Amino acid sequence: MKTKLSRRSALRQITGGAAALAAASSLSHRLMAADEATGSKLKGRVNHSVCKWCYNKIPLDEFCQAARDIGLQSVELLKVEDFPTLKKYGLKCAMVSGVPGGIESGLNRVENHDKIVKFFEEATPIVAEHGYPNIICFSGNRAGMSDEQGLENCALGLKRIAPIAEKHKVTVCMELLNSKRNHKDYQCDFTRWGVELCQRVSSERFKLLYDIFHMQIMEGDVCDTIKENHRYIAHYHTGGVPGRNEIDDTQELHYPRVMQTILDTGFKGFVAQEFIPKRPDAIASLKQGVEICDV
Repeated sequence: MKTKLSRRSALRQITGGAAALAAASSLSHRLMAADEATGSKLKGRVNHSVCKWCYNKIPLDEFCQAARDIGLQSVELLKVEDFPTLKKYGLKCAMVSGVPGGIESGLNRVENHDKIVKFFEEATPIVAEHGYPNIICFSGNRAGMSDEQGLENCALGLKRIAPIAEKHKVTVCMELLNSKRNHKDYQCDFTRWGVELCQRVSSERFKLLYDIFHMQIMEGDVCDTIKENHRYIAHYHTGGVPGRNEIDDTQELHYPRVMQTILDTGFKGFVAQEFIPKRPDAIASLKQGVEICDV
């Protein structure tokens, strides 16, 4: 954060004893004043989250503290074993990860179904117990498979998972990713394919994770696509195009307009920052991204 004294610097300076307590009180007032001066209070219309993998150099505890200070409600793409740390900081995990096979070996292969279903059987009750809304899944790569066969196979697996999700009121989200630049051969790479899969599964507990960065690369027309398909979307990710860096005027998307479109659909879920900061102060870049999206 671009204050004269960061929270992390403050914590390193506070070392114990009466003098430290006095310093802590003084520093706390200064940091609060700095936040007020920079207008960091969020408007409350957007449920803000962030993907932890973009900040791998920052320990989870330290990152959770910074996320909470910015006003984020969630740190996501974490696993069940990370939940105690999130709880310590009063944060949620808006999108839980850990599905076997990851991005490349997913539900479009029938031979993967048993282990993926087992993961959902074990993880979904825990996610529900913590009050977290979503678990991520992936189509997998084509590897020569037709899109029609991929739809059939994914629907087959998801129809086994949907009753688990419905029972525990947790939404399973398949992420839309670009196959043009970042995830070569990934099958769920167009909104229309993902929507067709949602229609075949026909469960309110299976929806799409619409990644704005990826879909801008694959198909553009982001705002109208969101308007037309919002009922199939449970979660959004951001990222600057090109490069997946900061979402400011160094890239081509106008995020305030995109965010207003999302809100206009009545969306009540989470929007997560998923860009890789280029600037030295990664937390300052995160704070800027949240403020850009806080329409």
